[in-house]
Amino acid sequence: MPVSHDLYQDLHYPREIVQQRRQHDPELDRLLDAYVDIDNQVLAAESISAGNIDDDGIRLLKERRLATKYMIERQLERVRA
Repeated sequence: MPVSHDLYQDLHYPREIVQQRRQHDPELDRLLDAYVDIDNQVLAAESISAGNIDDDGIRLLKERRLATKYMIERQLERVRA
């Protein structure tokens, strides 16, 4: 069964800090929303009931999710600096 990634654990930032920064940074807010959307697409594609997406499609979604996570990390570092 597919499981959602814990973004906050991957980022090494407490959820509260990220949510607080998100309120003051529209780009971070947009990126976090995009990450959740892509993660949900990955989960749906990996589920048994999906069946209509091939391995390359799942791989591309995962690559988009990872790229979005890296953009979130950069945005958090930018806000921190």
